[in-house]
Amino acid sequence: MGTARRFLPSMSLLRAFEAAARHQSFTAAAAELNLTQGAVSRQIRVLEELLGSDLFLRERQTVRLTAAGETYAREIREALKRISSATLSFRANPRGGTLNLAILPTFGTRWLAPRLPRFLSHNPGITINLTTRLAPFDFNLEQADAAIHFGGPDWPGAELELLMSETVVPACSRLLQEQYGFEKPGDLLKAPLLHLVSRPDAWERWFEVNGALPEPLQGMLFDQFATAAQAAISGLGIALLPEFLIQDELRRGDLVRALDLPMQSTEQYYLAWPSNRSSYWPLTVFRHWIVQEMQAFAPSTRDAPERP
Repeated sequence: MGTARRFLPSMSLLRAFEAAARHQSFTAAAAELNLTQGAVSRQIRVLEELLGSDLFLRERQTVRLTAAGETYAREIREALKRISSATLSFRANPRGGTLNLAILPTFGTRWLAPRLPRFLSHNPGITINLTTRLAPFDFNLEQADAAIHFGGPDWPGAELELLMSETVVPACSRLLQEQYGFEKPGDLLKAPLLHLVSRPDAWERWFEVNGALPEPLQGMLFDQFATAAQAAISGLGIALLPEFLIQDELRRGDLVRALDLPMQSTEQYYLAWPSNRSSYWPLTVFRHWIVQEMQAFAPSTRDAPERP
């Protein structure tokens, strides 16, 4: 860090620049920071001298960012946000570590959340913050230590731990099943099919696995399993849903299997994390715990063969 300190402007300079960049005004920045307009202007000038280039174009009574200034402003704003988040996390849990975990919405609410109290009771020094992400992202650009990933083992720049496989079933309301009287796979084509945006070919594969040549498939689109499941409960159609996520609905009878023909998904659930966080204590503890939970929940899913 000895050499790097030459490139670390003071926090006062960065805060003044970020506020001025956001407002496109030295006067508005001064009001926000409780400084004079002249003080903000001087701080910006000192920062520009340190950088060796102008950050703002000054035109009469107005200022606007240069192209390079816009890029620098975005990066500084993100850096300040990270510092603020780190400070908040430390204040929330000064005795231990914080794990920022990105989760899939339905998996997080239906499978993970009910089990987290058990994890936290055994690890009182760890705080877990949850955010939802539907697709892989760049860990360098997000404030996440790890993520629950459904897909293949191909997250660029991340290490992966296999958690479980997944079986999906065609599910619908009992009234819809009685209305159509499904007996064979092709019968499902008579009813409305509900599709997941993230799995556009799931129904086609189900029909192929079960020996039915699918026609061009239409139907409603959903971006989350929870809404697709609720639509199926309401009788809007048949949804191809992960069986482990709808166990309560099946047990209550809110949903029934349109046909008892499950299919194993080609993709699987993983815990993903950036390589530079591999030894981070809260992540190491959580990783060990969630693998054990998965093994206890579905001991045969981690190495289950896929149906053709």
